Amino acid sequence: MRGDKGYEDIIYLPHPVSRNHPPMPVGDRAAQFAPFAALTGYEEAVEEAARLTECRIELDRDRIEELDRELRRLREHIKERPEADIVCFKADERKTGGALVTLSGRVKKIDEYEGRLIMADGSVIAIEDIYGIDLKLGESPAEEED
Repeated sequence: MRGDKGYEDIIYLPHPVSRNHPPMPVGDRAAQFAPFAALTGYEEAVEEAARLTECRIELDRDRIEELDRELRRLREHIKERPEADIVCFKADERKTGGALVTLSGRVKKIDEYEGRLIMADGSVIAIEDIYGIDLKLGESPAEEED
């Protein structure tokens, strides 16, 4: 058998059309041949695993004393709602560790009972997570907010 001689009996027949099922739309037919993504989410998982985090650093005695002095100074000026840059440890939400970040803004309150700073923008920083406080006293007038 050469060429189409083996199909001479069916090659010119009309294409069969089902009476029970409507024809598939062309877009759905094309989707049958789209690449199969067996590893959906794999790229994201690899990126997440490669993302680095830092371990929480234990402060030495000298640094703890210096931080205590900075907190006392902040307490003295808290009614002024001073502007400050606060270096603190922010735990990672997805994996062990985190990162040191610097948060800037006005300090509204020191909550001694809960051990945290409350900023004027509503953010909260645990005192145990603080590594440094840089007060910006007298650089801008305090705003009257509650």
